Amino acid sequence: MIDPNQKVRALIYYPMTCGRNIDEVLRALDAMQTADDNACATPANWQKGDKVVVPPPQTQDDAEKRMQSDYEVTDWYFSKRTL
Repeated sequence: MIDPNQKVRALIYYPMTCGRNIDEVLRALDAMQTADDNACATPANWQKGDKVVVPPPQTQDDAEKRMQSDYEVTDWYFSKRTL
């Protein structure tokens, strides 16, 4: 996949003897666009509507605020949220 800035963002290689999964290509495209638009990351097998991984908090105060928010907090540095 090549983005609008002509940067190669993803390569998916299948041998000629292996069928292609277009659903995965579209999922990867949706995931990259979502990550770019929302400054987040998408976990494995992410689908539109699933929670995304947010960057870690930068300060102690940010970490404490996150604990009180609607984020799904696994650890102080790893949280997910719904967009």
